[in-house]
Amino acid sequence: MIPSYENPFHGIYVATLTPFLSDGRIDEPLLAAHFRSYAEIPGIVGLLCNGHAGENFLLSREERRRVVEIAAGAVGDRLIIVSGVVAEATEEAALHAHDARDAGADSVLVFPPFSWALSQGRQMAVTHHRAVAGACGLPLMLYQAPVSSAMAYRPEVLEELVQMSDVVAIKEGSWESNRYEQNRRLVQKAAPHVAVMASGDEHMLSCFVLGSEGSLVSLAVLMPREIVALDRAVREGDLASARTEHARIQPLANAIYGRAPAGLATARLKACMGLLGLWPNPAPRAPVTALPADEIALLRAALAAAGLMKDVA
Repeated sequence: MIPSYENPFHGIYVATLTPFLSDGRIDEPLLAAHFRSYAEIPGIVGLLCNGHAGENFLLSREERRRVVEIAAGAVGDRLIIVSGVVAEATEEAALHAHDARDAGADSVLVFPPFSWALSQGRQMAVTHHRAVAGACGLPLMLYQAPVSSAMAYRPEVLEELVQMSDVVAIKEGSWESNRYEQNRRLVQKAAPHVAVMASGDEHMLSCFVLGSEGSLVSLAVLMPREIVALDRAVREGDLASARTEHARIQPLANAIYGRAPAGLATARLKACMGLLGLWPNPAPRAPVTALPADEIALLRAALAAAGLMKDVA
């Protein structure tokens, strides 16, 4: 549900996970409970489902649609539902966006196709996003993130994309504070109405201090209250409290996102759900495999340092 107040897309969104049963099917009751667990937390304005953390590239078209249906049914009357759209072919991306709308999404976040690591011209990016927007008619969020060793959108491409009439926000995942600030300045100049969401899980404090309209962030599945408190403290100019929250958040962020290979971040998040006793089967979907014992030990220590293991036997 998109609220009626000014700047409705601003705020903290939880980038959710997708639990599976032992036979590989989505655990639908647990997924609904996962969504509902964030609806009662003050300061959480929405969910990003079918994102990287939700293993979007490993879900079928039918499963992605079902994830949105479950989210909309569980919390659609209380939170903004954003669905990630990732596909190599523009026609397929448009189908997924149309599915998301019909399933109850309020907005879609368009992921840059993985093949754009090879080459991507300005017109390719514009064509892709216009087709997605036309297929669903929903507010669009962009995703500025690394594709291989380069950013998805060069400055001139990003400038054109943010000026599309459907675009309301950008998940800024540069994963580096200076680049984040450069992109933020570009967007503020080209399209000041577009919300720039600081979404580097390891760099939240610095990006929040530089300025943001919120965040779509997967670490919030584990520390939603702390991330909301960090954002609030920065907005209120209370840097002492912000540093206190950062000191709790950062070790866990480093354990999940700061170790190679970065592609195991979702597996680490899901392992934490198991360590906290929240999910009976925290396994990722193949070809991603369970983490080795040394990784689990590091995550357990990071959860304890964050104060999250105290109630777990």
